[in-house]
Amino acid sequence: MSFYTFARALACTTLGWFYKVRTEGKENIPPKGGYLLCANHRTNADPVFVGGATPHQLHFMAKAELFRNPLFGLVIRHLGAFPIERGKGDTAAIDTAISILKGGNAMVMFPEGTRSKDGKPLRPKSGAAMLAFQTGADILPVSISFGKKLSFRCGVTIRIGKVIKNEELGITALVPSQLKHASALIMERIVENLDPVE
Repeated sequence: MSFYTFARALACTTLGWFYKVRTEGKENIPPKGGYLLCANHRTNADPVFVGGATPHQLHFMAKAELFRNPLFGLVIRHLGAFPIERGKGDTAAIDTAISILKGGNAMVMFPEGTRSKDGKPLRPKSGAAMLAFQTGADILPVSISFGKKLSFRCGVTIRIGKVIKNEELGITALVPSQLKHASALIMERIVENLDPVE
């Protein structure tokens, strides 16, 4: 058993104690990796929520500050995380992401770029659309829904939408207008499966 498999099982069990997690739409998950899972972002637990909902090992970018603690950094690396220096045009992180997707592995991105504090979707950034264009990866839209805040034993619903084929994004070149349109489409598919925040 790999460390990822062990940690995923442990994390899912732990989350099951704290929250009532339900997953819908597993039939939409591609049989193989090489796709980009895009989800809305509300809590630090989001990577664990989506990791528990999918059978493939997921890789994701994490802010470089998290790797400054050597032990914690080692653990999250084994869980598929790699560092990114936010706001600095980190080309090394982009190259790593491209390598992951072209290698047939699955990767997580949160198009909003940061957590929504009130649950309302934020304007998406273009990183996911750019990576999809550069790698030919399809997009798997995932929605994470719960109430106004994540509290003990609250219900959390993970809805996995239908795959957005790469050609649906309509990107023929890395131009702002096409990236903006594709990013809006990705976010629209995520939002349409969200429960309203009450």
